[in-house]
Amino acid sequence: MTTPPTAASGGVVTDSPRPATNKVAVIETMTTTPTPNQNQTQNQPTPAAEPPVCIQAREFNSWYGDFQALHGIELDVPTNRVTAFIGPSGCGKSTLLRWFNRMNDTIPSARASGTLDLHGTDLLSTRYDVVDLRRRVGMVFQKPNPFPKSIFDNIAYGPRLHRRYTRSDLAELVEQSLRRAAIWDEVKDRLNQSALGLSGGQQQRLCIARAIAVGPEVLLMDEPCSALDPRSTAAIEDLIRDLRHQYTIVIVTHNMQQAARVSDRTAFFYEGRLVESDETERIFTTPAHRETEDYVSGRFG
Repeated sequence: MTTPPTAASGGVVTDSPRPATNKVAVIETMTTTPTPNQNQTQNQPTPAAEPPVCIQAREFNSWYGDFQALHGIELDVPTNRVTAFIGPSGCGKSTLLRWFNRMNDTIPSARASGTLDLHGTDLLSTRYDVVDLRRRVGMVFQKPNPFPKSIFDNIAYGPRLHRRYTRSDLAELVEQSLRRAAIWDEVKDRLNQSALGLSGGQQQRLCIARAIAVGPEVLLMDEPCSALDPRSTAAIEDLIRDLRHQYTIVIVTHNMQQAARVSDRTAFFYEGRLVESDETERIFTTPAHRETEDYVSGRFG
């Protein structure tokens, strides 16, 4: 692209000779860098600061027995953003998600190496209290799994494990959690009824309320809408967009449209490796790798 001539670059062009008395002024115009207008400088937008890193993976590897599920993962999950994990089945995205709160500890053959940090805390340390970790990092599964208890007791179950509450404080916490999960108005008149009587979409929002009742920093969602109808899916997606201001959210999804709608960043996994991670808009419009472009455009997966 040709740069238009400017005064600062010596590109002053004149069609007629100037009077001799103006030579000094012309030289000054040609050699002096213009001073920006103060109001213009103040009105220029300041670039948005990058959010701090919440979860960081460095040279992270994972195995199930002799099978290596993840290879050398290098990933930063930003605080108070929604990060989507996408990729074909078996690519390792759910495996990584489950390591974020050590759910893989329940699988005897599962092991990992490398670094996995939550705000500087080593998540793989055998000295780390896993119960406390799962309070800090909540999990919402593919299928809603409410406890066979009342709606109230489903939400109150976790908080009761961690501290004592007065009856009024616990009732307030239950209400706040249900409100944040956008389900309070639908269940406020039947809190003592079984949670199993709710619809699938309501049960999933109840499970989200149960997860946030213990005050987590991170919410992990493993295909939270895969078993729901379109209307319930839309409600969960609206909820995810609202919750991002209070929590760091990581969601695994096979739905490309959903990833594009709800996430700020997207990480694409393929055959146990992280191919690329970037702003969601860039991943879906100008990805850096051919494999990513082929996947998001539906050529495979």
